[in-house]
Amino acid sequence: MGLFKADFYRFFALGFAGGALLVFGVMGSGGHTNLADNIVPPAQAETAH
Repeated sequence: MGLFKADFYRFFALGFAGGALLVFGVMGSGGHTNLADNIVPPAQAETAH
């Protein structure tokens, strides 16, 4: 007798894969930007006074 049934692992894997596809689909919808730019915006230096 295991802690979880086999269905739990199957649905966990399907949910994880579906969520990953959804995240990468939303992040890649820009098309022209780099993947890293969607996570962290590029740095911009401010002018010195």
